[in-house]
Amino acid sequence: MRAQALGFFWGIPIPRWEEFMDYVERAWTEADGVIMNTFEEMEPEYVAGYAAARGMRVWTVGPVSLYHHLHAAMLAARGNTTDVDADESLRWLDGKEPDFVMYVSFGSIAQADAKQAVELGLGLEASRHPFIWVIKNDGEYDGTVRAFLDELEARVAGRGLLIRGWAPQVLILSHAAVGGFVTHCGWNSTMEAITAGLPVVTWPHFTDQFLNQKMAVEVLGIGVSVGITEPLLYQVVEKEIVVGRNVVEEAVRSVMGGGEEAKGRRRRARALAVKARAAVKEGGSSHRNLLDLVGRFEGVMAETTKGA
Repeated sequence: MRAQALGFFWGIPIPRWEEFMDYVERAWTEADGVIMNTFEEMEPEYVAGYAAARGMRVWTVGPVSLYHHLHAAMLAARGNTTDVDADESLRWLDGKEPDFVMYVSFGSIAQADAKQAVELGLGLEASRHPFIWVIKNDGEYDGTVRAFLDELEARVAGRGLLIRGWAPQVLILSHAAVGGFVTHCGWNSTMEAITAGLPVVTWPHFTDQFLNQKMAVEVLGIGVSVGITEPLLYQVVEKEIVVGRNVVEEAVRSVMGGGEEAKGRRRRARALAVKARAAVKEGGSSHRNLLDLVGRFEGVMAETTKGA
């Protein structure tokens, strides 16, 4: 349990990291409040508890991905490196049934190692579900793994889409054909899944991602875990941890299935999406918090100008 909850990135074996975290802690003690990419209706007890523990105001202004969604086409055109452009991925999805495609991405930092990439690919193939798999840096793999990816891509042509490089994640998750998300449980990805109303397969890699997994699986009831209990990155003691193809297949089938548990996860995910959208609309909790935050800044600036 301690390996999963080190605090905000404490204990990561990166040079000068603890020095940086000391700076963050000092900044917190001097702050008037905290701005969070979440919304009160999703985790009211935590928001209240955090504000009480810190003794400061907490402004929940999320999900910020709803703002990004409005500008997703612009963001997609900013020169990100990818072998599949945004329009191509969306056209591919247009030909799929609603709620039938699994999206797989481990974010901007984490990437499956060579052995894990093979097991993940074979598990996705065996699930028989259409999928989009984002492989951030496939050039880092050796020739054997790259050959496996090419062979897999050929075998699942039409059913599986491998995107090598950046992917328009918000656009993809919002597409009607997507029905689930295999995620590393980074907070941005977690919030984007919630905003899109999607259940998740949770695959945390380090620090806060384990807590985000607990939120998705145990609190919100929208996730299925692949069983990772120790960090996969930034390990204090190096250890090989591989999720087998059978586990991947079972987790995908569980989230995408038609049983009552799967239907319940989808219902809860969609209900959260409705609350998320309401929070950022005029009069919603996040909208009110944002107006209050702006008002506080305006007040401070007015006092500063008056004093000058």
